[in-house]
Amino acid sequence: MKKLVILGAGESGIGTAILGKQKGYNVFVSDRGTIAEKYKKVLLNNNISFEEGNHTETKIFDADLVMKSPGIPDTVSLVIALKEKGVSVISEIEFASKYTNGVIVGITGSNGKTTTTMLLNHVLEKENFNVSMGGNIGDSFAQQVAEKKSDIHVLELSSFQLDGIENFAPHIAIITNITPDHLDRYNYKFDNYINSKFRIIENQTENDFLIYDFDDEVISNWLKNNKVKATLLPFSIKSELKQGVYLKNKQLIINYKKEEKIMGISTLALKGKHNTKNAMATAMAASLLKVRKETIRESLEDFEGAEHRLESVLKINGVQYINDSKATNVNATFYALDCMQSPTVWIVGGVDKGNDYLDLMPLVREKVKAIICLGVDNQKIVQTFYNVVDLVVETAGAEEAVKVAYKIAEKGDAVLLSPACASFDLFENYEDRGNKFKQAVKEL
Repeated sequence: MKKLVILGAGESGIGTAILGKQKGYNVFVSDRGTIAEKYKKVLLNNNISFEEGNHTETKIFDADLVMKSPGIPDTVSLVIALKEKGVSVISEIEFASKYTNGVIVGITGSNGKTTTTMLLNHVLEKENFNVSMGGNIGDSFAQQVAEKKSDIHVLELSSFQLDGIENFAPHIAIITNITPDHLDRYNYKFDNYINSKFRIIENQTENDFLIYDFDDEVISNWLKNNKVKATLLPFSIKSELKQGVYLKNKQLIINYKKEEKIMGISTLALKGKHNTKNAMATAMAASLLKVRKETIRESLEDFEGAEHRLESVLKINGVQYINDSKATNVNATFYALDCMQSPTVWIVGGVDKGNDYLDLMPLVREKVKAIICLGVDNQKIVQTFYNVVDLVVETAGAEEAVKVAYKIAEKGDAVLLSPACASFDLFENYEDRGNKFKQAVKEL
């Protein structure tokens, strides 16, 4: 019996353990931290052996195959030692994809991938397709493969998940955009991160498709310099394309084999240029999967967005409070500020992943009346903007930040939580940060 060792007992680890056991592996789960109760129960119920609080190397090194959680960097000595020993160290998506005959749509990018994943899933569900959504969002892909036979898997994929693939190949790959993010995991080299994203297409064939942002210079430059087997289907809000998705007289047009008008963009449920692009990528993928035009249009008109992504919380005394906690990098915050129509009190800060805030300067000058810092170390934010904004205040928690915002904001303003940073200094994750912000707003 082959031995499968799983490093990390989070969502992907537990899902892989269930699928591995089902496929006849001797499974061992090892987590250096504490395993959450809900996951521990699953392991015990399935008689899967595990350890927590440390990695026992003798139990790990006799593995035939290792699946590591995307949160564990490749530079960890244990991972390096396993690879030197010739043991395959893969990600959950690599392991699970071998055991499904469903069509895989893989969606990656620095921003917009969650929205695009949810949007496409919404379209396919509305057409009554047998679809499941997973990867970096929702339930584990491996667990879905173990427990239900889906015809289509819509997967949100992070660069960390793509780093651990060998043969994984989605039939349809979507790259929403590429901007500097997670550079701390890529030796602060943007090229390493770009190449990581493009691993999504490395095993594709001539029968597969790549949908991507034609307006994104990083993507276009990479495609100029590298060979791609898949059919290229770009989308653009600036240019009319020979093949792909574009705008003509504010209509969303798909041109693949024939030119089809899908809908006017004024009725899209999600506003902002970046969401028009997410809708384009979704429409193109749905069209390839043979979804009717009416269903695509209806779904894009009635979709309710992802939680913690430009989510309207409450309007108090004429001030709109907006939760964009999912904005964990500068580019995501750029989109948020770009969407703001009223003077904005901007709550920003957290763990900086090598951010360059200068990209935000024009938008901050134009739209931001005050900055509230929400982080342990706010020095970089203060230094960048103290000359541009009249008021910069440092706070040490969501509740304090919201109270300060309440004092500063006047009728007709917006208070926007869009941190541009990871959340681990003061919160468990971006959801926790967003929920604490919403709670504080409700308690005003």
